[in-house]
Amino acid sequence: MKKALLMGFVAAITIFGSCKKLNPQLYGSLNSQTFPKTTSDFDSYVAQAYEPFQSKWNFLDDGIASPCWFSPEYGQILEFDYGTDEMAVFTGWGGIFTDFSEANYTFLKSLPDQGDDHFEKTRTISRLTGMIQVINNSSLSADAKNEYIAECRMSRGWNMYYLLQLYGPVPVILDPSKLDATDEANLTRPQRADYVADIVSDLKFAAQYLPVMPGVYGKFNQGLALTVLMRTYMNEKDFTDAIPVGKLILGLGYSLVNDYASLFQSATEQNSETMWAAIAEPGSNGQWQSPGFNAWDFYTYPSDYPGHMVTQPWAFAGDAAIAATWQFYNSFDPADKRRSLLIPSYINKSGQLVNQASGLSGPVIAKYPDDDPPAGSYQGNDIPAARLADVMLMLAEAENQVNGPTSEAIGYVNQVRAAHGGLGVVPSSATTDKNTFDLWILKEEGWELYFEGDRKMELIRHGQYNQALQSVGKTPGPVLEPISYFDLAAGKGTLTQTPGY
Repeated sequence: MKKALLMGFVAAITIFGSCKKLNPQLYGSLNSQTFPKTTSDFDSYVAQAYEPFQSKWNFLDDGIASPCWFSPEYGQILEFDYGTDEMAVFTGWGGIFTDFSEANYTFLKSLPDQGDDHFEKTRTISRLTGMIQVINNSSLSADAKNEYIAECRMSRGWNMYYLLQLYGPVPVILDPSKLDATDEANLTRPQRADYVADIVSDLKFAAQYLPVMPGVYGKFNQGLALTVLMRTYMNEKDFTDAIPVGKLILGLGYSLVNDYASLFQSATEQNSETMWAAIAEPGSNGQWQSPGFNAWDFYTYPSDYPGHMVTQPWAFAGDAAIAATWQFYNSFDPADKRRSLLIPSYINKSGQLVNQASGLSGPVIAKYPDDDPPAGSYQGNDIPAARLADVMLMLAEAENQVNGPTSEAIGYVNQVRAAHGGLGVVPSSATTDKNTFDLWILKEEGWELYFEGDRKMELIRHGQYNQALQSVGKTPGPVLEPISYFDLAAGKGTLTQTPGY
């Protein structure tokens, strides 16, 4: 059984363990007169809410293939980590990998159709609004309605959160009475405050009615809803509202693991710290009708890297499509255990040493070990999207912003450093004042959360985005991404381009 329970924690077996897992797929045609009716029908119906948050190439929305948020291409790593100070520029074959790694998003204006365009997820939000109406109009019990609606509103709020980070506020339909041709043709952007308030409303509802631990592994839960809510507050610099949310999460029963690497290994992907992860299964090809997959062996490991199950990584000998920057690697304390998942040198399959001196563009990102059979396939490591360590570092950041360096804020950082890095306390020189400690927390967030799809938002929030890019030779441009010409044309003058384009 692939979804093995984390051994050694008796409490975790009852609180966190589950071998039944979610695989959101729908087949065939749906008849609105007869489906959904039963609880089983609604289970299948609401599975659609999970489709954007799979680790697959894409999902089908009204016949249009849209990239999943955890896709290896156009997913959260390329969107929010690749074009930062943590990831090296890749020039091996150009294209989107070079553009994303350089933080140059202009090419997105010229996407040929909807296929790789996240803006099209405004359609997904409309679909979720319609699903909520169907559930409300059903004969289900009030409790069942609330939980199904909570899953849909979790999806809707999380989609809106990511879209906000890409484009700023986008036109969405949250009122089912406006699901008609006239309203859907109006693509006027809402005010930011109103849009953020709608995200918060969805996520608060989800947090209220989702279970702490669902019976099916991979379903949305209270901890995930609160974490995305906290990120929303943090990115809007509403630190006062972020603090109580973070403390609610601390009270849910999660605890830090003592082996950082185990968070990203298949055998221990269910653990006491990870609140939610995108499911991956070994041998999957990541197509929309298949289970989720983890394709990072194809992108982060050079083709001559030894000991791999995959036979043809999509990279060059001595180089990889996605690598860390040497500057980021050198920023770690050498004793930090988290740095051990960045490989600065290796003996290749021909017995030769590969390192910076030999031309390695950056340390190999080995966060996801490639050890899942069958050989030649993609990996089965689940991809964490909400972890307790992230919450604790955000809580330290918010507490510092509101009250300055406090023992409570410093304590959160020290707990993460000790459990995951095997390190001592934060140096006293880093806690002399609010600004100094804020910059240190940004470093800690980088060391802890690299290659998890949060770095761009962290840099912007701390006011360090331009400086960080310039420090690794990247040229800062507009922070957000452009709307494609295709979507602007579809807006017929009602949709405005993202500022800076």
